[in-house]
Amino acid sequence: MAAYLSMGEAHRRIGDYLSRVANSISSSDGAALSSLLAVSSAPASPLSDALAAFPDFPRLAGDRFPHLADLLVPLLRAIHSHSIHRFADAYSSFEKAASAFLQEFRNWETPWAMEAMHTVALEIRLLAEKADRELATTGKNPDKLQAAGSFLMKVFGALAVKGPKRIGALYVTCQLFKIYFRLGTVNLCRSVIRSIETARNFDFEDFPVKDKVTYMYYTGRLEVFNENFLVADQKLTYALMHCNPQSESNLRKILKFLIPVKLSIGVLPKRTLLEKYNLLEYADVVTSLKRGDLRLLRQALDRHEDQFLKSGVYLVLEKLELQVYQRLVKKIHIIQRLKEPAKAHQIKLDVVVKALKWLEIDMDVDEVECIMACLIYKNLIKGYFAHKSKVLVLSKQDPFPRLNGKPV
Repeated sequence: MAAYLSMGEAHRRIGDYLSRVANSISSSDGAALSSLLAVSSAPASPLSDALAAFPDFPRLAGDRFPHLADLLVPLLRAIHSHSIHRFADAYSSFEKAASAFLQEFRNWETPWAMEAMHTVALEIRLLAEKADRELATTGKNPDKLQAAGSFLMKVFGALAVKGPKRIGALYVTCQLFKIYFRLGTVNLCRSVIRSIETARNFDFEDFPVKDKVTYMYYTGRLEVFNENFLVADQKLTYALMHCNPQSESNLRKILKFLIPVKLSIGVLPKRTLLEKYNLLEYADVVTSLKRGDLRLLRQALDRHEDQFLKSGVYLVLEKLELQVYQRLVKKIHIIQRLKEPAKAHQIKLDVVVKALKWLEIDMDVDEVECIMACLIYKNLIKGYFAHKSKVLVLSKQDPFPRLNGKPV
């Protein structure tokens, strides 16, 4: 049971908080202001009890600091609503406070409050997520995260200008990415990406490393969805190489997308890597590529279908079938070379049909011929068909080209 709090003590605590906010602004103390604006990520504080015990706190804030009333009054309301788990109300109040803060931020010539601005950007996303969960459980329209995205675009506009404030734009961009990915509106990322990558007032290397890593992670995922695997490889590899090596959870998130991209361009990860980062859902996929085992690949995709679909990599992995077929034909070629060296380059399609049947995959000769034609077209096999005799004639020089980092 909470201890009794007198009106006098509640008044004192609220007044102390208001004074600290005002003082941090007047003294341009960005770090102090940042901590005071952390509504959802801060643990329950004595201020929450004081706000509950002193309902007239809006008048106190307005009387004590009238020039900051547009910021302080809704900020206190947000803290109070959050403390009693009324998250939709907390979001609405915090958005008003954030708008007032953004207006002040635009007027400040130097970027001293950038850390606080980043806290506002983070808080409005976190509060929106909590608010939407609350609204969804009560049957109401969960629209706060979308509203948070609209607000953060205003913040981005305030930062995407010439001058020292532009250094904070990438952090806000990453918060927008998190919103768009959660809402399934990743197409909205494009306009922000264009602003970052084409605007003359941005130099990517000037941004903080952690923001660059997050940016490359999300833009790399976008390229995976668009099947631009070479670009996805570059971006996700950048994120992996520059990520904090102590942050295993972040490394795992990056690898979850980088591994399918690497597989698509013919680069197989070691099992030790999969074990280290608990990504063993890819283990059978890798083994199937090594063995040419189509049955194992399909079993792996079926077993982890929900997981792969949720990550958005299922279609990437499904397309690995062509590489598996290539490996299967290569194994048949190796066996045939041992038995009949003179005819090693001639593979009867019936033999491929039998190999697939052994893997419990039923295909007729015509289906196999279509697949072989696709392998030749994709340059996974060099050769041609002797159509009448149903024979695949392999090139005697490099019949199974390596992908060399190129997607199929």
